[in-house]
Amino acid sequence: MKKTSKDKQKEVKRELFNAPNARQKGYKSCLTCGSLLTINVISCPLCHSAVDVRKKQSLSKTTAYLLTALLFFFPANFLPTMTTDSLIMGKKDDTILSGIMYLWAHGDKPIATIVFVASIVTPIFKMLSIAYLCVSCYLRSNKRIIWRTKLYHFNELIGRWSMIDVFVVALLGALVQMGALGTIQPRLGIVAFALVVFFSMLSLQQFDPRLIWDNSRQIDTPAQQSKDNL
Repeated sequence: MKKTSKDKQKEVKRELFNAPNARQKGYKSCLTCGSLLTINVISCPLCHSAVDVRKKQSLSKTTAYLLTALLFFFPANFLPTMTTDSLIMGKKDDTILSGIMYLWAHGDKPIATIVFVASIVTPIFKMLSIAYLCVSCYLRSNKRIIWRTKLYHFNELIGRWSMIDVFVVALLGALVQMGALGTIQPRLGIVAFALVVFFSMLSLQQFDPRLIWDNSRQIDTPAQQSKDNL
């Protein structure tokens, strides 16, 4: 029976999944400069960075930073992000949600959508994604390896847009200083939101995506994996 192109692709993918990695061959890579080093080298001779087979306590640090980001997420959305003081409208406190509702009600729907996605959807999606990656590695899951790797890289891509709300408030606070006519002052809510973005970025940075592929190959005993991952 003649093999189809789909069958050939499956065979190639199976061979790649079963191929030995650098760890099995006694090598490890420097995450700073990308040099390939023998497994007994402690520091990179090129950039002098510390080199480990896997990031030390990767999942524990990722989980700690993620929980910290989650802790700041609620005050970021319920505390005022800025205070507007003007002759026409008086003094008014605005949260992220109230600002989105104001923009939507006054016809600025595209801007309201952008702020909603950047300030609400993106942080929630990012935290849920990192939590899913951590749990799947804790459980040593060998399912959806490629999809989880793409999910990790997608979170790296969207992370740079998470600070848009902070930049908007900072810009307004710097520009809208009209003396007696009106002023805009940043409040604690925007600080909490900045901390959400900061700690979620740290949690993603601490996560080692190579743990996903280690679990797919299952080359180590559970005791060895626990020592490297936690």
